[in-house]
Amino acid sequence: MSRFPRWTALAVASALLASACSGDSSGDDEGDGLSWGRCKATSDAPAPSSDWQCATLKVPLDWSEPDGETIGLALIRAKARGDDRVGSLLFNFGGPGASGVSMMPSYAPTVSKLRERYDLVSWDPRGVGASEGVRCRGDQQIQAAESVDVTPDTPAEEKAYFADAAAFGEGCRKDAGKLMANVSTTDSARDMDRIRKVLGDDRMHYFGISYGTQLGGTYAHLFPKRVGRMTLDAVVDPGADTVRHAQHQARGFQRALGGYLESTGQDPREGTRKIADLLRRIDTRPLPTGAPERKLTEALAVAGIMLPLYSKDSWPTLTSALDAAERGDGSELLTLADSYNERSPSGHYGTTPHAQRVISCLDDRQRPTAAGTKRLLPEFEEISPVFGRYLGWDTAGWCHEWPVPGQRDTPEVSAPGAAPVLVVGNTGDPATPYEGARRMADELGKGVGVMLTWRGQGHGAYGSGSSCVDSTVDAYLLDGSVPKDGKVCS
Repeated sequence: MSRFPRWTALAVASALLASACSGDSSGDDEGDGLSWGRCKATSDAPAPSSDWQCATLKVPLDWSEPDGETIGLALIRAKARGDDRVGSLLFNFGGPGASGVSMMPSYAPTVSKLRERYDLVSWDPRGVGASEGVRCRGDQQIQAAESVDVTPDTPAEEKAYFADAAAFGEGCRKDAGKLMANVSTTDSARDMDRIRKVLGDDRMHYFGISYGTQLGGTYAHLFPKRVGRMTLDAVVDPGADTVRHAQHQARGFQRALGGYLESTGQDPREGTRKIADLLRRIDTRPLPTGAPERKLTEALAVAGIMLPLYSKDSWPTLTSALDAAERGDGSELLTLADSYNERSPSGHYGTTPHAQRVISCLDDRQRPTAAGTKRLLPEFEEISPVFGRYLGWDTAGWCHEWPVPGQRDTPEVSAPGAAPVLVVGNTGDPATPYEGARRMADELGKGVGVMLTWRGQGHGAYGSGSSCVDSTVDAYLLDGSVPKDGKVCS
């Protein structure tokens, strides 16, 4: 299960459109130094329409050795429809570990207005998907690991939990090799600047979502003078370390759960207690499901509860799944958990959680211990009786005995001299709580971070039903109209 809930979770649930980054030569366009061709179909999905082109860009494996070994980055684009083109608009959809090549065609209808003046471009960051993607475990190993208790209550469960964590890291090391030490957010920010350059843009026009906001902030810090029109939506708090980030998420998901419970006419405190009791029963005795060989464990139940909280539209699905679980049937929560964990009906698992762990464990220097985590568990449980124990234990297990050291405690995003960056925060965001947006705007620096607030629900704001948010972002990206710092859309 993923440590940091992703913006891409709901997209995963609705069948991603995957595409490969090589194709026949028909329609090739090499004007920018890349060989753009039709995107191929994959074993999982047909190719996107002929509007979309794919290419591979070579970049250094290690940016400290720019003339050394290279790796390939998979890119996808659709050209601007209008004549008054601004340039390319580069998208990152979060994770870390989300495939931009797979996501971009399915997200394009949401940003169709932006295509009037921009080429829509995305990529699979290093270690992701078609860009030297990492797979740390096979499908059978992943399914077997579902039985590991992620909130251990006994010495034996704790030993199994940390042994599984160490085994995952070793699997990553065997698969990734030298790449494992070269997939940091900083590495990807440098890749972004190479993408900007090869696309022929003087400035980086960028739309980052969830983890993509951390990547955008890192880019702005490294290349402040090259920042063009940059929007950061569903913002990760750049000032939060490993423990604080987990606490932020516990608080954010608990806040979203309270909103959901109120919408069903329940008292949030009583409803929370009821769900926490359900999870305790599942921890002791996993529920049967429609699949005889699989039971709903506590970890899978938590994932199944988290997923519908990403969007208010999915709240009725959560009601049905919780009602079924109370009756002793874990099938509906298991289906939601499988969507969250990228498990197909055939039993094949996607690689986003693998890339997510490899990237974040290289980024994060902190390695909380079991003893330290146990001391913090009461604080986590006070923040969220439903999500606190899982997220608390995860701080110790996520990078346990990781084969490579982490690089920093928190990302540096200060960008003095950069053009204004539009930072969009949603007060009801479960995965990246609103407070992080304010911190990002402040840390980008005076005159750089411009704050836009939406009083809404769900992960992210743009394209979520607020005409105020959408028109403000569109005016900024299309016309360069910077809104007043502190604008609020209700």
